[in-house]
Amino acid sequence: MGATLTKDEELIENGVGHTQICYTKNVTRSGGLWRAENPLANSLPLFVLQLSLIILIIRIVMLILKPLRQPRIVAEILAGVLLGGSGLASTQFIHSHVFPVKSLMTLETVANLSMVYYMFLVGLETDFTLILRAGKKAYSVVLAGFAVAMPVGYGLFYKLQPKASNHGGAIFWAVALACTNFPDLARILADVKLLRSEFGRTALTSALISDLCCWVFLVVAMALLHQGKYFALGSTIALIIFCVFALRPALKWIIRHTAKEDNYNDFHVCFVLTGVIVCGFIADACGAHSIAGAFMLGVIMPKGDLTDTVMEKVEDFVSGILMPIFFLMVGLRVRIGKITYGTNWANAFLVIVLTFIPKIFSTYCISFLYGMPALDGLSLGLLMNTKGLLSLIILCTGRDLKALDNQTFSVLVLAFWLMTLVVGPILAFTYKRSRRTRHYKCRTIQNTKPDTDFRILVCIHSMRNVSGMINLLQNSNPTQLSPINVFAVHLVELTGRSSAMLIVHDTYSSTNKGRSRSNSDGIASAFESLESHSNNVSVQPLTAVSAYDSMHEDICSLAEDKRVTLIIIPFHKQLSMDGGLEDSNPPLRGVNQNVFANAPCSVAIFVDRGLNASMRRESNHAGHGQRFAMLFIGGPDDREALAYAWRMSGHSSVSLTVVRFVSDEQNAAKLNPRENKEEECNNIEKQLDDDYLEKFRQDTKCNPSVTYMEKLTNNGEETLKTISTMEHHEYDLYIVGRGEGMESPLTSGLTEWSDCPELGALGDSLVSASFTSNVSVLIVQQHGEGSSGGGEELGQVGVEEEHTGRLKEQFGHMTWQPPPRDNADKEPFVPRAAQYNEDEY
Repeated sequence: MGATLTKDEELIENGVGHTQICYTKNVTRSGGLWRAENPLANSLPLFVLQLSLIILIIRIVMLILKPLRQPRIVAEILAGVLLGGSGLASTQFIHSHVFPVKSLMTLETVANLSMVYYMFLVGLETDFTLILRAGKKAYSVVLAGFAVAMPVGYGLFYKLQPKASNHGGAIFWAVALACTNFPDLARILADVKLLRSEFGRTALTSALISDLCCWVFLVVAMALLHQGKYFALGSTIALIIFCVFALRPALKWIIRHTAKEDNYNDFHVCFVLTGVIVCGFIADACGAHSIAGAFMLGVIMPKGDLTDTVMEKVEDFVSGILMPIFFLMVGLRVRIGKITYGTNWANAFLVIVLTFIPKIFSTYCISFLYGMPALDGLSLGLLMNTKGLLSLIILCTGRDLKALDNQTFSVLVLAFWLMTLVVGPILAFTYKRSRRTRHYKCRTIQNTKPDTDFRILVCIHSMRNVSGMINLLQNSNPTQLSPINVFAVHLVELTGRSSAMLIVHDTYSSTNKGRSRSNSDGIASAFESLESHSNNVSVQPLTAVSAYDSMHEDICSLAEDKRVTLIIIPFHKQLSMDGGLEDSNPPLRGVNQNVFANAPCSVAIFVDRGLNASMRRESNHAGHGQRFAMLFIGGPDDREALAYAWRMSGHSSVSLTVVRFVSDEQNAAKLNPRENKEEECNNIEKQLDDDYLEKFRQDTKCNPSVTYMEKLTNNGEETLKTISTMEHHEYDLYIVGRGEGMESPLTSGLTEWSDCPELGALGDSLVSASFTSNVSVLIVQQHGEGSSGGGEELGQVGVEEEHTGRLKEQFGHMTWQPPPRDNADKEPFVPRAAQYNEDEY
């Protein structure tokens, strides 16, 4: 470790690059943590300290690298190096007290155990159907990558060590250089919104195929380096055959006959985890690596509720607690000072640079042959250069077998870290959004023609949002003249866990009832049921995976691409058992605020307080429907809310009451735009309100289910008091405008104690008021401040899109194809199901 050995350690040089350290192992009885002279002399306190340090440093490095959009593995490798043999552990104090040689055996044992369980989890989520569905392009990229990278890796090993006589090191270099890290590659694509671009899809499929091929090469390489290589290779093949044709059917039978109604408990989980260790032990006895046995068990495990239960209980512990020890061991083995051993920095630097070339060159050539743009070809090459855990496992295996020494191990770890480090920033910079204005008329409900489709994007976070949203859509009055096209998007947080990653590339089959995918299927089924039981409603269920801080980008991009008129998002608070609202997921509030600020069309936030339940109650009383109230203060948002309520009033089961609040001093709402308090603006807004309300009254005067009234108030307190006196009508839904950018004396004083300012003054008061505890609220914001209304096209609406193709996430099965357009292959979301064609506006 570059430090002086203690008195109980003996240094033995064993060839070039290899060192054996013998130490005296004393077995002592501990007097306990508080009685011991030095608690770190005991194995457990020392291990806890080492684990705490590596986790702490990983978190700090992740926080520092977060603005650079780096995958987690970049921070983990760097943290291991900083704490390892080229960092803190090279100092005398840290070496003697924190990382003494006698503790390395414990660290290596836990590191190997973490690899075993991690690869078991990877196997659980591996679906070979994706490989079977892969196109020729993906296979070509993989074959070209191996054909070029492996010979180059083999040659670069001897470039670094010309006199090396160990061919095993060259083999491990060749296999490691040909690897591509699938999980972190998917994370990079998600961060830069390129998951479902053409080359992004190709990269995902190619990376998965490449990983599986590397497994085969690793098993072969270990067998060739084994003393009984033919026995090792033959027994490993026999183990694979046994697992596929004997163990898998046996596991199916055991699972089917031991669980009652798919109710799996801790006993079943312990049984599986014990099986992982047994399979690893058998694989190791056969001459393969123990992780090969664990991976194979994960692959052959019948997918279903049991695998979901195992992942639920084990996944976070393995990735958050055990795997940091593996990266610590990698860092302890890296010796930056040994890179120039027997050579010079120029040669070492040249070798590192040359390791970048094979994958990029081979992938670019294949991309050129398939007619891909040069930029996409280079980006695909960079992505295929992404390295991760599998590459590190290969290097660590070579180091354990003494095929690699300090120099060859350290050089390749440094090269792999640099390869992964540069991918995210380069892609983010290369595909930085160049914006231009895209024109389509139907950005607001008020300006939508009565004979055009009403396109609504509905956002769903959980099944709790579904029933109220469906009821709201049912009452939006779909007609043959103006049908409703619904884009129902299930928003799933991208967490870096492999289960979330698998939704990205759609590897779940109908038999794999994964947690997130099962929720998506349930939501999709509910909306598809809406389509089947409603006339003039078309539903397109989607699933989108994204981090909360960028989720609004996906929502707004989808709204723009589908040219929707209205986005409906659920309120971040949910109805609790006692009838109140509880904050079930605080980050969703930030998502809603970002959607309000960046949406390319009108937005409504829906506070559901049992709208579906009220519908069922009212359906039991003949002649009664749902009672909606539209509260009109004035301004563009209120006009948009009135336009939506106006549409709803055409539904046979909706009874609408429109209440306009006016000041008793001027008999009209006095509106003061915050940025312009000139009287002319007040008059323009008032005139627009008067004209639109007059048009509404004329068109609905023959509709007995529509009631219009005016209420005189002076301030916000009187407005709320007036609303509270309307409670005897038992309204099911209040529809209000958000009032963004407007101030009115009719709502003065309501913002002083605002809990959720994003709802607007009146909306926040209605949500917080006790007298509306059983009434749902819909808060509407019109796209574009100061909309002209009257059906005229908005001037300079300013919705933006990318010049270089819409490179965003797409999810679900391709069952519907939009009409041809520029960069059509870069559609941001792939629909799961649809039964209509998209019309050009």
